[in-house]
Amino acid sequence: MIGYVTLGTNDLEKNAKFYDHLLKELGDYGRMMEDEQFVAWGAMNQPGLGLTTPFDGKAASVGNGVMVALEAPDTDTVDRVHAKALALGGQDEGAPGPRAMPGFYAGYFRDLDGNKLNVFCMTGDGQAA
Repeated sequence: MIGYVTLGTNDLEKNAKFYDHLLKELGDYGRMMEDEQFVAWGAMNQPGLGLTTPFDGKAASVGNGVMVALEAPDTDTVDRVHAKALALGGQDEGAPGPRAMPGFYAGYFRDLDGNKLNVFCMTGDGQAA
């Protein structure tokens, strides 16, 4: 399964601060690795999130159809993380709420480089959240 996801950035310092604040809303997800070109959040032996300036030296670009999903424990956390992303300068791509699949609750946003993410939870009731 997924070990980690890496997103490209054209401003590592600025976007790393965005994720420092955003991921604290999901739990105790601090930086686990970093150097001058790369920052990763999470814990060893668990799925993580990385941010990097492209190694080929070209500008980072957003993948059409690419999205990273961040799992939250409940709907309140989904709402809080989505609001935090927007407060940090992210763009709204869909307010938190129930989606077509029963029990799936999600909010969508873009980070400071335009990468698309969502934060979601399963409500467990088998009904639309």
